Amino acid sequence: MEGTRRSSRKKDLKFLTTKERRKWSLANKRGWGVRGKSKFWYGYKRNVAICMKSGLMTKVAVTPANITDDQGLRHICPKETMVFADKGYCSKKAFLIIKQNDCTSRAILKNNMRGKDFERDRLISKQRMPYERVFSKQSKKRRYVGIAKNQFQGFMQAPVHNFKRLISIHDTVLQEF
Repeated sequence: MEGTRRSSRKKDLKFLTTKERRKWSLANKRGWGVRGKSKFWYGYKRNVAICMKSGLMTKVAVTPANITDDQGLRHICPKETMVFADKGYCSKKAFLIIKQNDCTSRAILKNNMRGKDFERDRLISKQRMPYERVFSKQSKKRRYVGIAKNQFQGFMQAPVHNFKRLISIHDTVLQEF
């Protein structure tokens, strides 16, 4: 009996109209993301702001994968500081968001952009390197379906990271908080 239920569900999904499929995908809130020309994934991506003084996560936002980095920046952009970012944040929209928050952009420029300075980008990469470990240490897998549950998972991973980081920070930094 179980086999017939599954096969009938598959048949039902196969015959959904375009309108019903769109409604299902909007309720799901996931999207296709792309990195470069050949790496695709379906799901969500996490945008994180990290304090460069202490290495603590200050803001987290989870967006569908088809939302560009500059659109995710408006959720996590700090106020009146310097923003160090990768090539995903070097668009006109991202520069506008950074300017609106009274920040200075230190985004690495793409190779085909006018004003590209390889020496400047090398120095920016050296400054960003210690904070990139935050992204490499965290799990990239999402275990939930739905933007709200994944946003909650991202919010819960931030304090866990911050507690682990607080253990390794010197007493002088702890007294500032």
